[in-house]
Amino acid sequence: MKKQGIAAFLRRKQYVIAGAIVAIAAVGTTMLYSDHQEKERQQMEAELAEEMNEKQEQLAAAEEETESAQAVSTVIPPTTPIKEGADIAQSQGTGAELEDFAKETEATETSEEKTARTASVGKTLHFSPEDGMIWPMKGNVILNYSMDSTVYFATLEQYKYNPAVIIAGEVNDKVYSVARGKVMDISTNEVTGCTMTVDLGDGYEAIYGQLKEPNFAVGDYVESGHVLGFVAEPTKYFSVEGSNLYFELQKDGVPVDPVEFFE
Repeated sequence: MKKQGIAAFLRRKQYVIAGAIVAIAAVGTTMLYSDHQEKERQQMEAELAEEMNEKQEQLAAAEEETESAQAVSTVIPPTTPIKEGADIAQSQGTGAELEDFAKETEATETSEEKTARTASVGKTLHFSPEDGMIWPMKGNVILNYSMDSTVYFATLEQYKYNPAVIIAGEVNDKVYSVARGKVMDISTNEVTGCTMTVDLGDGYEAIYGQLKEPNFAVGDYVESGHVLGFVAEPTKYFSVEGSNLYFELQKDGVPVDPVEFFE
């Protein structure tokens, strides 16, 4: 009986010890799990804080960039000084002097200066016969202005009135602006090909025909001596006469003799 009592006592003691071990293990596991959760929470908070800082820095950089762009947009660029060239060009006349003037102008003038100078020409144009005009190109007059009597057109094999002067030239010869003005029209027709009309002011208009590669557009201002374009291949109405410049001067829509205005 005593042995059985001892055995029962030992079994109960083992149960108590085992229970204690299980309880200790459960507490330890709970503590480890809680510690792990705490570390994960701290890591997530750190990552979230870092992400928020990055977003704030990006937002601040974007705001600075916007403010810089707005500041730049309010800056007005300086105006390039206007070069005085009209009086020089008008004093040159024809021939080699006109060619030298054009070369000098093209060599010393940048595209920005050209744009600034043509844009700054006064809105009010003025032209009078006393001002005169330079010749629009070098070459011989092969058909004179004639509105009082007819002249013979070889290509057409007929006599006609001629409201312009026809100046012989080579393809690609330069065509110069005869005076200060504003380009009013650039169009093409079968008689004079590419044709540019320039308002000189006071009712005067200069009409340049048989052109190609115009250097200016409608609305541009031009100075005396500017290269407006180049001589093109003649149209079928001037095939016998050959390549040439058609130049007409009008006063209030009526043709006048341009030779009387040339220097």
